[in-house]
Amino acid sequence: MHFIVDLFTNKIFLAPAAGWFVAQIIKIIIDTVKSGFCKERLYGGGGMPSSHSATVTALMVVTGAIYGASSFEFVMALFFGIVVIYDARGVRFETQRQGKALNNLNEERKEEGKQPLDINRFKEKMGHTIPEIAVGILIGIICAVVVLHLNI
Repeated sequence: MHFIVDLFTNKIFLAPAAGWFVAQIIKIIIDTVKSGFCKERLYGGGGMPSSHSATVTALMVVTGAIYGASSFEFVMALFFGIVVIYDARGVRFETQRQGKALNNLNEERKEEGKQPLDINRFKEKMGHTIPEIAVGILIGIICAVVVLHLNI
């Protein structure tokens, strides 16, 4: 029982969890308004805002505030955050673009009466644009600052 209490009163846990949660809720609302509710938005990646960026930014900010910029903990959180954000923009965004291209190619083949490619439909929401990442970073900063001011 102490483990659960310790975890949910740990600001270094709460800030990134809040960042992820807030970003996911905003993402669900935006996507529902734009194209109707989709259950994949509850757990899926991609879209506005970046929950990856919100989570790791909140972790970096709260860790830096508690341990200081010269600490091992902050440096670890910083480099972890850089890798996650880079991956969300770079690798995952390119995978998203390739998925869209392959899905379009498959649809064109079907329309032309050709044998479709032997593939399942690829996910088209995986990575993030710069604005999606920027909003995620902003959410992460706000969540970390709010959590830091909690009296726990």
